Amino acid sequence: MPKVYLVVHGCSSNLADYEIAAGLLTQAGFELVDNSEKSDLNVIFTCIVKFRTFNRMLHMIKQMTNLKKPLIVAGCMTKTERRLIEKLNPDASLVAPDSVEKIVEAAGSALEGKKVVFLEDQNKPKLNLPRRRINPVIGIVPIARGCLQKCSYCHEPYRGKLFSYPLKEIVSEVKRAVAEGCKEIWLTSLDNGCYGLDGGTNLAELLNAVCGVEGKFFVRVGMINPLHAKNMLKELIEAYRNPKIFKFIHLPLQAGSDKILRLMERGYQVKDFVEIVEEFREKLPELTLATDVITGFPEESDSDFKRTLELIRRIKPEVTNVSKFGARPWVKASGYEQLPGDVIKERSKELFNLCKTIWLEKNKKWIGWEGECLIDEKGRKENTWIGRNFAYKPIVVHSTENLLGKFLKVKVVGAAHTYLLGTVIQEFDG
Repeated sequence: MPKVYLVVHGCSSNLADYEIAAGLLTQAGFELVDNSEKSDLNVIFTCIVKFRTFNRMLHMIKQMTNLKKPLIVAGCMTKTERRLIEKLNPDASLVAPDSVEKIVEAAGSALEGKKVVFLEDQNKPKLNLPRRRINPVIGIVPIARGCLQKCSYCHEPYRGKLFSYPLKEIVSEVKRAVAEGCKEIWLTSLDNGCYGLDGGTNLAELLNAVCGVEGKFFVRVGMINPLHAKNMLKELIEAYRNPKIFKFIHLPLQAGSDKILRLMERGYQVKDFVEIVEEFREKLPELTLATDVITGFPEESDSDFKRTLELIRRIKPEVTNVSKFGARPWVKASGYEQLPGDVIKERSKELFNLCKTIWLEKNKKWIGWEGECLIDEKGRKENTWIGRNFAYKPIVVHSTENLLGKFLKVKVVGAAHTYLLGTVIQEFDG
């Protein structure tokens, strides 16, 4: 029985591909091991969303190449960095995200010393396939491939090639996940906001259909581009009212300056973002808002950056992912005049410090709250568990028992920048 080591980095779509690959390999008789030293074959699911991650991928490919074992490189890097991968390891097989179903064939060939390259795009849903879940409580459900935008900084290989998966097949995947014990469903894609726009439906309709699945579970909705959210705002808010939907929205801002948003080619203005946030918070006051901001984009002046700071102070997002801009050679923004590295670093630091202050301020307001919480993760410290309440707020509780997958009534007794502290009051059935 050949032994295979798989490692994954990046977004939830990459995690879903990893789970499918692990399921297919297990079904085919491969043994999965937890260390590249124990394996006959290594597989790395790559991510290139940030420079730091990109450099980590290069380091890992070098490390695994030095082991002198067959190697399969999968994930987004295969579509954008084939030449670089082949320079590091000419013998490595390549499996793109759309070709994950061919992982068993790739593994068999690699073990025989044959290199294979599967990089074709396929309009085929990656649903209802064998899975070996990373977390038995969480069902990761891809809903589409690609998006409709061509942002000037984006290096994703599928931009502009939207393929929405059939609604019925997504619902079937959710049913299967719930039947297998999943209590938290992640709906994921490059941009959930454009789901169905290539086929006469939309995200709100999908959410309503998913919530019709029987069973006790919660749904986490992945990133939604403001450009598409504003076009279905009322429908979307109404869908979010369903108690099965976490009151959590990931709405990327990227910049608080309309000039920078135009250069980024995002397709919306600051006022659009603010309108969406205000409408959501009016109807769902305890909503958790997660957003993304890029600092140091080309031509970002001091006043542009100050607009971003002012907007963050105004909307006070509960979660902010701050990224320092770094241009890849094949994206449009790489041709713009770049800002000095020290300027980007200082702006990122200033924004991050502001966000930390806001996070703690927001989290302290939850102290004293009591309610239901789903434990969906083991904590980093011994005898700690992480749960999520209806607003997807992470709540850390202590217990020597295995609480994974249990619904608990908890009381929030403390707050940190990125999580709440809770005590268990009682356990629910379900």
